[in-house]
Amino acid sequence: MPRAFTPKVVTANALIEGDVIYLTATDGWTRDLEQAELLTDEAHAQLRLLEAEQQPAEVVGAYLADAIASDTGPEPTHFREDFRRTGPSNYFHGKQAIGQ
Repeated sequence: MPRAFTPKVVTANALIEGDVIYLTATDGWTRDLEQAELLTDEAHAQLRLLEAEQQPAEVVGAYLADAIASDTGPEPTHFREDFRRTGPSNYFHGKQAIGQ
């Protein structure tokens, strides 16, 4: 029996800056996971992933990441995605500094 589809977001890295980015419902990219489009239908999720992969001048390494809905927008369900959204871990700067 196939596994039930879990909600997802499309994520990738910005080609020039390397930042983690997320696809929005308006076909744009954001660095804020809470603004990402939460995909609850498997076919629609696969279509959105294909659309993201057709933007090689903007993004690299697009994939679907598990997420859940929250009051403020999508939230990651796996520690890897939670870690990615906070930025590099080798020193305190950027997204890590903004959160303090």
